[in-house]
Amino acid sequence: MKKRKRSARLVDMTRQLLAQPQQVIPLSTFADRYQAAKSSISEDLAIIEEVFREEGYGFLQTVAGAAGGVRYIPHISLEEAEKSIHEICERLAQPERILPGGYLYMSDILGEPNILHQLGLMFASRFTREVDCVLTVATKGISLAFATASFLNVPVVIARRDSRVTEGSVVSINYISGSSKRIQTMSLARRNLPEGSKVLIIDDFMKAGGTVQGMKDLLHEFNAEVVGVGVFAESRVEERLVHDYVSLATLTEVDLHKRRIKVQPGNYFSSERHAALRD
Repeated sequence: MKKRKRSARLVDMTRQLLAQPQQVIPLSTFADRYQAAKSSISEDLAIIEEVFREEGYGFLQTVAGAAGGVRYIPHISLEEAEKSIHEICERLAQPERILPGGYLYMSDILGEPNILHQLGLMFASRFTREVDCVLTVATKGISLAFATASFLNVPVVIARRDSRVTEGSVVSINYISGSSKRIQTMSLARRNLPEGSKVLIIDDFMKAGGTVQGMKDLLHEFNAEVVGVGVFAESRVEERLVHDYVSLATLTEVDLHKRRIKVQPGNYFSSERHAALRD
């Protein structure tokens, strides 16, 4: 690549960092690309780091050693996350969203790229432990899982309620739906998930938690480690099968007769989680 002015170099470096979150980029890669000294590259990275932190885009992490370099860590501030989720809660509280059984119509919200970008960034900011992949169950949680995985820079694995010939050998389990108490089946192709993987579970909606517990049971068959569970929205129930999870929104009331919905921010914003997000 031809030698560029510093302003152009900064733009291109920023683009590369944003396009490769969580990935270590050696300083030599930048130095060779721009035909510049490593000291100049370090100064450029310091400028980018300052802007990222001031504007709330995340931060750069320096990795020492022969294979070291710099890594972009996406992050959203609590203030920005709260602003976004309050706007989303207002939309979720629209009475026409009520579906039979106390569910909410959310497909339009989970189909908007800007909203998915914010939700995925929230989960990526919360789950900072090492993650090998993101697991969800077909179909509504897929877009949210991909949004989260894009910031973690890991693949998405999809569990299905019916096995497909094109996926080869599969592992299937039976699980009990937490709300309906019906026995259902969940399958995952053996080739999709290496044994011992560290997995983040993402789902769009949780009532009693039967589907999430089913995914955890399925991961047990792969000797996988569940590093976290994130759900977009949860409803309040007396008995829940899953207790360790992060929710972005909580349905506190769904009155089918009065056509009334009350939604508030989820436990993502609870006081004990604030410290984790500020670290």
